[in-house]
Amino acid sequence: MSDTATDTATAPVLPSLQTGHIGLNVTDLDRSTAFYRQLLGLDLTSEGTAPERRFAMLGRDGRLVLTLWQQSSGAFDPARPGLHHLSFQVDSLEEVRAAERALRGLGADFAHEGVVPHREGSASGGVFFTDPDGIRLEIYTPSGVDGTEAKAPAGEAPTCGFF
Repeated sequence: MSDTATDTATAPVLPSLQTGHIGLNVTDLDRSTAFYRQLLGLDLTSEGTAPERRFAMLGRDGRLVLTLWQQSSGAFDPARPGLHHLSFQVDSLEEVRAAERALRGLGADFAHEGVVPHREGSASGGVFFTDPDGIRLEIYTPSGVDGTEAKAPAGEAPTCGFF
């Protein structure tokens, strides 16, 4: 690799870059809209109801967070290239536990039992689960998990990488 390529890779081309909204293809727009609104407390900010162009835009405080597009069939396939998982950060372990309770009420499938660390000895961790279409999701906190007795399912490897 040349020095120029290295310099380009580390120099901020877009210094104001932030993650924008997330768009997901879903099989049942109504079911997915209800799931994400209940779990994440998002508002329906816009929707398309034309039979071949159904979508929902979900946000909070005037900011678009998630768009759902009813234009797929089947289930999420973690063995194919593309999205590995989608992660949402919260401020505390209590919020992760509240999300876990909400997910249990929604009938979500969990990859691990309860809140688990991101790796052995890590202060960060969360819950790992799937949405109604099998899309892998995570709700985590950056600290506080090291005070629990939870074990990291993947040892020293990142839990969020192997579920």
